[in-house]
Amino acid sequence: MKNLLIESHCIFPTQDIIKTANFYEHKMGFTAVHYLNANEPHICLYRDTTEIIITKTNGQKVIPNRDLYGYGYDAYFITKNQKELQEELLNSNVNIVRSLDNTDYNNKEFVVEDIDRRWIAFGIKVG
Repeated sequence: MKNLLIESHCIFPTQDIIKTANFYEHKMGFTAVHYLNANEPHICLYRDTTEIIITKTNGQKVIPNRDLYGYGYDAYFITKNQKELQEELLNSNVNIVRSLDNTDYNNKEFVVEDIDRRWIAFGIKVG
């Protein structure tokens, strides 16, 4: 079977595109590339093989999935080095809302809260 899908990128709308990009750069180790003069202004955030695209909300507040639907993360990134990454983010004072643990759905993961209150999980399937 052909692999028709290769990667995916998260798109995070935000009220303050610069403030959110700065958080990801300075706290979470991403590199930002600004496209603020594009027809659809955005900032691309890169770390390793991961990309997040930050867009403007036109003033609407960001509502995380757990507030809209009662549960759920806003993004999930696969990593084999959760412990190392969790330590790095702790040292950058990123809010860890769920420490590294094994879940009841067979993942090893931890969860952080970003500057816009999104919950972002970092994990991988175990076994």
